[in-house]
Amino acid sequence: MINIKKWVRRILMTFLFCAAILTTYQGISGVEAMSLTNYLSVHENEGNESANKNLEHKIRPMELAYKFLQRITNNDLKISSSEEVSGKPPSLEEAIDWSQYPSTEVIATGYTAGYESTGKSPGHPEFGITYSGVKVTRDLYSTVAADLNVFPIGTILFIPGYGYGVVADKGGAIKGNKVDLYYETVKEVYEKWGKKKVEVYVIEKGNGKLTEEKLKALNEEESMQVFRQQYIQSKSQ
Repeated sequence: MINIKKWVRRILMTFLFCAAILTTYQGISGVEAMSLTNYLSVHENEGNESANKNLEHKIRPMELAYKFLQRITNNDLKISSSEEVSGKPPSLEEAIDWSQYPSTEVIATGYTAGYESTGKSPGHPEFGITYSGVKVTRDLYSTVAADLNVFPIGTILFIPGYGYGVVADKGGAIKGNKVDLYYETVKEVYEKWGKKKVEVYVIEKGNGKLTEEKLKALNEEESMQVFRQQYIQSKSQ
C-alpha cells in the first residue's frame, strides 16, 4: 500500500512538473498548450508507436523551451557586450595591430614652419612649403621631416602619441634615425612633444614623391574619419 502511494505521488509530481514546463513554453512562444496536448494524444493512440517514441514527444516541448530560453539569454549577452564596446570607441593606437609593421627607434623632435625652425618668415615665398613641394599640415596624416636616405619622401609612418606622419621634408640637422614632427606653433611643440625617443612603424615606404592630391586623399580617406573627432579633441587639449 505504501509503495502504491509513493508511485501515485511521483506520477502526480511528474504531471505537475510537465504542466509547469508547458505553461512556461506557452508564455514564451505563444504556442497553445492544447495543440501540443492534442498532438501528443494522437501519437499516443497510435498502436504502432513505441513507448520510447511517446516519451520523445512528451520531452520535446521541454527541449524547445530550454533552447528558446538559451537563445534569448545569448542574444541579451551579445547586445549588452556590443553596447559596452560601442560606448567608447578605441583610439587609433588601440584600433590597429601595429606589430604587423616593421618598426624603427628614432629620436623625434617637433618643428614649425616659422623662422625658429626653417629660417623663413611668413613673407617668404617658400614659407610653409616642404622639400617635396606640398604645404605643411597637421592633420590625421601630418607632414614630417626625415633623413631621406632612411625614410624617402612619401614614406608613411605611424608615430605613437602623434599619429600618422608622411615624410615630406628634410633638414640639415636631421641625420640617421631622426624625424621632425610638424606642429602649427612653438607652444604646441613644447607642450605636446618636445624631444622623445620613440618606436615608429613604417606603414608604407615612399618612392621619393608626394603630391597635394595624395596627401589630401589620405586625410579624406573614409575609414579614417571615425578618428577625426579624437584628433580634434587632442588639438584642443
